[in-house]
Amino acid sequence: MRTTEADKFAREGRTVLGIGVVFLLFSLTQHWWITSGIFTAFLAFSLYFFRNPQRVPQGGERDVLSPADGKVVQNEVVYDDRYLKRRCRKIGIFMSLFDVHVNRAPVSGTVEAIEYRPGKFVSANLDKASEDNEQNALIIKEKNGMVIGVVQIAGLIARRIVCYPIVGSQVERGAIFGMIKFGSRLDVYLPEDSTVHVRLGDKAHAGETIIATLPEETKE
Repeated sequence: MRTTEADKFAREGRTVLGIGVVFLLFSLTQHWWITSGIFTAFLAFSLYFFRNPQRVPQGGERDVLSPADGKVVQNEVVYDDRYLKRRCRKIGIFMSLFDVHVNRAPVSGTVEAIEYRPGKFVSANLDKASEDNEQNALIIKEKNGMVIGVVQIAGLIARRIVCYPIVGSQVERGAIFGMIKFGSRLDVYLPEDSTVHVRLGDKAHAGETIIATLPEETKE
């Protein structure tokens, strides 16, 4: 079951909430008031964490949207030897426990590849998380032939990456494509000569904030 635009609460959180409700009810029947208070706080946080606010994509088709809510922690040109096999503009966005964790497609296009890599769980605000941590890469080819990579990266607490599309499917700019549970990071790999509109430390919102604009043509 996948989260949709109409859901105000991410469906991936239903199991977590269900377990929390069961333990809360049991602790109430046993008059364990402190434990009940802890589970009440846990349920309140879960409702907050799995929220899914509506988003309205800004700009046009060449404008790349942020795939995640969070802080911009990386913006540099790198050589990506794993996914795109070329020099790219890499923009990294760190999601804290208090950010919305539903992920949205940065561009419209066809999913050319999906690649999962097991790994460590170091803090996702560190650049080395891009190399070492568990991650799932979605490679999207937009209508003008440019290839974009968006990589979901597990963090220190995150233990589950959710990704809905399959290879060959179409994704729409700003549409929900997955989420990561409990603190994480998303990296976006763009053509090297893309125009960037965010700076380090900026706050981005998934599906709304324009982080870059694609070039008219890609340098090969």
